[in-house]
Amino acid sequence: MTTPGSAILGVGAYRPARVVGNEEICGRIDSSDEWIRRRSGIVSRRIAGAGETVLAMAAEASRKALAQAGTDPQGVDMVLLASMSFTEQSPPGAPRIAELIGANAAAGLDVNAACSGFCYALALADGMVCAGQARRIVVVGSERMSDIVDPTDRGSAFLFGDGAGAVVVGRADTPGIGPVSWGSVGGQHALISHDHAWGEKPERPYLRLAGPEVFRWATTIVPEVSRRALDAAGIDVGALGAFIPHQANLRIVEAAARSLGLPPTTVVARDVVHSGNTSAASIPLAMEDLMSRGAVARGDRALLVGFGAGLTYAAQVVILP
Repeated sequence: MTTPGSAILGVGAYRPARVVGNEEICGRIDSSDEWIRRRSGIVSRRIAGAGETVLAMAAEASRKALAQAGTDPQGVDMVLLASMSFTEQSPPGAPRIAELIGANAAAGLDVNAACSGFCYALALADGMVCAGQARRIVVVGSERMSDIVDPTDRGSAFLFGDGAGAVVVGRADTPGIGPVSWGSVGGQHALISHDHAWGEKPERPYLRLAGPEVFRWATTIVPEVSRRALDAAGIDVGALGAFIPHQANLRIVEAAARSLGLPPTTVVARDVVHSGNTSAASIPLAMEDLMSRGAVARGDRALLVGFGAGLTYAAQVVILP
């Protein structure tokens, strides 16, 4: 089962039906539409309803990715679920996603690297395919951030949304997933963390973040790890067709694009404007958005960059299917 490389063969997305504009959130956090747009660039986000669970959204996005890839679910050897909002510690969600999509015999593994989770899981899939341990792997990021964010928290309630994005990774004669550049800064884990552990207090824990500190860290680490990924892939920034960073905040996206000196021909993903921050789902959602609108072309090189709680970060260059 040797192979010269792996590639993304198909992409799929699921966006909840309910669209929530800034006006609906403003009253709960004593804010305004203008303030939210200025701080984050976000205009609206999708919020999951009854039945739109982490697993259900993941399964739908995965089905669409499989259809685009022309892959029979029975040919899937592994499902990797990247999520920080799947609140069941056990059993894991990935085996149930495999069952939902008809990949009944596939292995399943949950990956929690927060907003870097999709890039981490993509690197794992690439390694397994290249090592001959699997032929086809579904990598899906799925989040119901509305379950873990305090709706009255002025510092975070306006940032997050729900949704799922998936890709199919498989063997390729020409490698389509570049070497990953990744790392973590565990000493700064408190910058993005739950306010207490599950079971520690009667009330549920909520995700909190130190906004200014996270912004400063993100605008430093994203260009740094991006350059490392470009060097590892052996390409210059001018060869990029697209820049698809984690959609945390439009200000971070724009600052990173400027720092990298992207040429005008490179398309910058700005899905955060209408999807909000969907953590591990944001990169595949943004990728699918660009592809579905025809903003990028098949065979374009895209730089993916994840960063978030942990603190974790990862980047790799991929060829779009």
